[in-house]
Amino acid sequence: MAKNLTSVHPDYFIISGFTGIPDMKYYYVFLFFVYIVSVLGNTAVMVIICLDHKLRTPKYIAVFNLAFADLFGSSAMVPKVFDIFQFDHPYIPYNDCFAFMFFSYACLAMEPFNLVALAYDRLIAIIFPLHYQVMVTQRFMLFLIAVFWLFVSSLILIAVVLFSRLSYCKSVVINSYFCDYALVHKLACNDDTLTSFTGHSISVLIVWLPLLFIMSCYSCIGYALSKVAAVKERVKAFKTCTSHLSLVAIYFIPLMFTFAMNAYIHPNARLINMSLTSVFPPMLNPFVYVLQTQEIKESVKKLLKIRK
Repeated sequence: MAKNLTSVHPDYFIISGFTGIPDMKYYYVFLFFVYIVSVLGNTAVMVIICLDHKLRTPKYIAVFNLAFADLFGSSAMVPKVFDIFQFDHPYIPYNDCFAFMFFSYACLAMEPFNLVALAYDRLIAIIFPLHYQVMVTQRFMLFLIAVFWLFVSSLILIAVVLFSRLSYCKSVVINSYFCDYALVHKLACNDDTLTSFTGHSISVLIVWLPLLFIMSCYSCIGYALSKVAAVKERVKAFKTCTSHLSLVAIYFIPLMFTFAMNAYIHPNARLINMSLTSVFPPMLNPFVYVLQTQEIKESVKKLLKIRK
């Protein structure tokens, strides 16, 4: 009985995901480039929004938070991956592994909820334009983002606490590039039914539920625009959604591909695909808003003192 009540915690885990894959040094160079571009791009977006008072709107509060989550998430994951594989530090202490898991997943999970906030912003702006200033205020957006951070952090914390209470006596080798919950729970030697169920439930709440909400918003937007007689007005309204739709595609399409092909691709290919899914959206998101959003392009020209 005492044995069943005592959890077996190893001193460390071994991250071994990329070992054995040929020519990985070129991929690390590529990963480093992606990380640097991501840091510079997201930092630039945050600075532009801070410096330009015209961008202190609810929409750009959500964009600022998206850039912050991308910057923090990339910085929580990529430097650690370099430390593990490039500097040959595969041993990660037990508690550090779960801290790594918490921060990585909390930031990754925040992105779909940022997209939810932006989808709501577009929904109200197009369907209820006369009530937009009342329904979507700075205070409301800040409150919504705070609720999302609290919700996401609580869910990930619950999962991490449950994982930390499992006994790990099968192995300490995690065949991934970080403390991946899907692989960590497979190392447990006691009943992990509750932990597995919690992990799958959280995946539904932080991935598929936001996607369902976003799709519902755009179904309503599409229906509303179909009632607009003037084609020019439809196109003009739809153009305000293109940057957001691009972000949705960048985040969800690779994620759905990973889930769909997970059982059919080689484990090494799965690891590469997962790592790209983690680092590519934070790199591309700033370019989407800088290149597709007129307000930010005008702000950049103003800050750089470039005149048409």
